[in-house]
Amino acid sequence: MEHLLSAEDISVETFNEIYETAQKVKRALREGRKKFSVLRGKCVVNLFFEPSTRTRSSFEKAGKFLSADVINISTSTSSVKKGESLIDTLKNLDMMHPDVIVLRHPCEGAPYTAKPFVRAAIVNAGDGRHQHPTQALLDAATLKEHFGTLEGKRITIVGDIANSRVARSDAILLRKLGAEVFAYGPSTMMPRYPTAMGIKVLTNFEEVIEVSDAVILLRIQLERQNAKKTFPSVREYSELFGLNRKRLNQLKPGTVILHPGPFNRGVELTNDVVVSERTLIFNQVETGLAVRMVVLSLMCRRLEKLKEEVQ
Repeated sequence: MEHLLSAEDISVETFNEIYETAQKVKRALREGRKKFSVLRGKCVVNLFFEPSTRTRSSFEKAGKFLSADVINISTSTSSVKKGESLIDTLKNLDMMHPDVIVLRHPCEGAPYTAKPFVRAAIVNAGDGRHQHPTQALLDAATLKEHFGTLEGKRITIVGDIANSRVARSDAILLRKLGAEVFAYGPSTMMPRYPTAMGIKVLTNFEEVIEVSDAVILLRIQLERQNAKKTFPSVREYSELFGLNRKRLNQLKPGTVILHPGPFNRGVELTNDVVVSERTLIFNQVETGLAVRMVVLSLMCRRLEKLKEEVQ
């Protein structure tokens, strides 16, 4: 794997290798080990054209824990504010000899556009509505750790499916790993051709209760709706599609809850759902750090070295 641009790039074998290594990384981190020599001499650039907390900070920590030199660039403090194009930014960065560029951009396909202009490996940290492959990796890894396998599991994604790169990436990878993927949300937030994503649309919460082994909640992607009103009010959305204690208790006893973040308390989920023992949201964050350490090692051809250090 030279680049990680889409969940389509991740084979079952690659996922299993990333998962097994990430589990060892998590154990090492929990034991207090926070410095590895795996990427000493390597340079990672985090180039973010959109806001981010979890993804950017976990890539930054992943690089630093692995002893890489890490450079963080955001549009608010870069020459993009002066009118520099994405391509010119990349060509200038390329002349500084980075080994990995982690790119988040609001335009679908930006990482594919970037690839010919740099020698570094490109990791897609989210491109518009299109893909977010490391989120798919950490979601799948979180579920596999909990269930032991994803084969035959039924996963329901709830919320703004049409505008979510997480939904697209998750649907691809979870189905590869043997899960069945469903979607539930306002009809105005459903993709035009959901079957093309390999998902089955549910029409009411009773169906969600009946089928779900796990529920992945999504926030409303207001920044991608072009000011078009796709639901009457936040209150009505929360009543129809949000998860509260009553609805949580209606789910099957073993059903778990995930959310890629940031989550809006009182909209997609209530406070008592956030703190429920059935919620794996903060597990996702911990797993995300480990997964991204593995991905950076993989991009730099240092995966075997990482395996040796976390034994």
